[in-house]
Amino acid sequence: MKVSNLSFTEQRLVAGLSGGFLLLFVILAFFDLQRMTQWINQGFAWTLDVFGPLWQVWMLANLVIALVLGLTRYGDIRLGGAVAPDSSTFRWLAVIMCTLLAGGGVFWSAAEPMYHFVTTPPLFADADSGVSAVSAALAQSFMHWGFLAWAALGTLSAIVVVYAHYHKGLAMRPRTLLYPLLGDKVESHWLGTLADVVSIIAVAAGTIGPIGFLATQLGFSFEALLGWDNSYGLQLAILGGLVLIYTLSASTGIDKGIQWLSSANVVLAVVLLAIILLAGPGNFIIDAFLNGMGVYLQDFMPMALNRQDDAWLGWWTLFFWGWFIGYGPMMALFIARISRGRSLRELVMAVAIMAPLVTNFWFASIGGAGIFYEQAAAGVVSGPLQESGLPAALLAVTQQLPLAELMVPAFLVLTVIFVATTGDSMAYSIAMAISGDHTPRTSQRIFWALTMGLVAAVLLRMGEGGINALQSFIVITAAPVSLLLLPVLWTGPRMAHAMAYEQGIVTEAPRGKTVSESAT
Repeated sequence: MKVSNLSFTEQRLVAGLSGGFLLLFVILAFFDLQRMTQWINQGFAWTLDVFGPLWQVWMLANLVIALVLGLTRYGDIRLGGAVAPDSSTFRWLAVIMCTLLAGGGVFWSAAEPMYHFVTTPPLFADADSGVSAVSAALAQSFMHWGFLAWAALGTLSAIVVVYAHYHKGLAMRPRTLLYPLLGDKVESHWLGTLADVVSIIAVAAGTIGPIGFLATQLGFSFEALLGWDNSYGLQLAILGGLVLIYTLSASTGIDKGIQWLSSANVVLAVVLLAIILLAGPGNFIIDAFLNGMGVYLQDFMPMALNRQDDAWLGWWTLFFWGWFIGYGPMMALFIARISRGRSLRELVMAVAIMAPLVTNFWFASIGGAGIFYEQAAAGVVSGPLQESGLPAALLAVTQQLPLAELMVPAFLVLTVIFVATTGDSMAYSIAMAISGDHTPRTSQRIFWALTMGLVAAVLLRMGEGGINALQSFIVITAAPVSLLLLPVLWTGPRMAHAMAYEQGIVTEAPRGKTVSESAT
């Protein structure tokens, strides 16, 4: 496979624009965080008002089309050709789970079900709905972290990247998503540069947020458990340790550090889940999971397309959709990078079906346990959550678990590894996006790993307001990214058909001109 070479000037342009924007963000936050937060909130509201309905329709259509491709004869396609996969199925699945679920799944798995349990989501608020508060809380959480979310992170978009990179030899960058529209010209087109820059900014913002939140969560936990002052110095020390871990992992590459860290993460998560189920409220969790899944599947379409409360949607569903869409292009690169040799059916089953089911069970276990203890003693989890936010939720739940003296530190370690697996994979993906190399230079991976940590350190110095502003900003960056991802609804199937024809799975040639011919 021959991959086109990128000019050093082009690499510097993309790196300069994306890195420069992050620097500008930090400078503005440093000089006037309040005013910048006001601007971001205005942009946040405008983005949700204009793009919110589009995101809801796109998320649903993306899942449906991906499932159709994966469950029909197109599922037999070998991504990247008839080559052996780079890693075992377990390691491949572990990297996918840890990279995409990431720290957000740990932070929110304890907090979101409790939020929805205390305040019933609008769709289920009617007393005549017949849905229990527990089932409603879990079903709504499943909607935000289930099939739609996962499919957006690496199905149709990954198919386009696979075809453009492995079959047509384009460099592995976000701009390859435009290859079906622009052909080879996308390598030097200004739209390609814009696509790379907005994708890098979006994923950097989405990754720096969890990195910063981890420092605040562990700082809060150490203060609550050990009496240490949750000062900036403590948070900076925690951040430094985290950055060291994921920088070392990113520097060793996908086949070593990233896979090892992800595999260790999965093993630890399974052990902790087993302890919760066997020694904790296992029966309650299983019942809650099954009932929640029943409501989730029964009311899937109403929840996916619900527009009855704009304010609630903006702070919940559309916030998450913007977050996941912002991650979309870079995740597509990463999934395409690790999935060569897999079948399209394996990709769809892993990303759009298996991973969401595992995620839902994780939320039912952590969040369900929190609800169980909240029902037994009102305020034991909701109280700390309302007073101190996300960092307090996970600690409150784990302190109620059996063997708390073991479970609390174990979950803190798990949280660190979860966030580290996001940091290393996204540093790797950003380096790929800028260099265009299948395996970017170690120095580039280290540079972006350290850069994200440095930005998080500066924003932490300003208090949680800086991190919160960055988290809201990713929703704004999702606006241009969603326009980049919109065409995959039809270009994804086109590229799948082209690969199926090349591999003899279908006999009908692609209609009209080929992609390359249409762009010349």
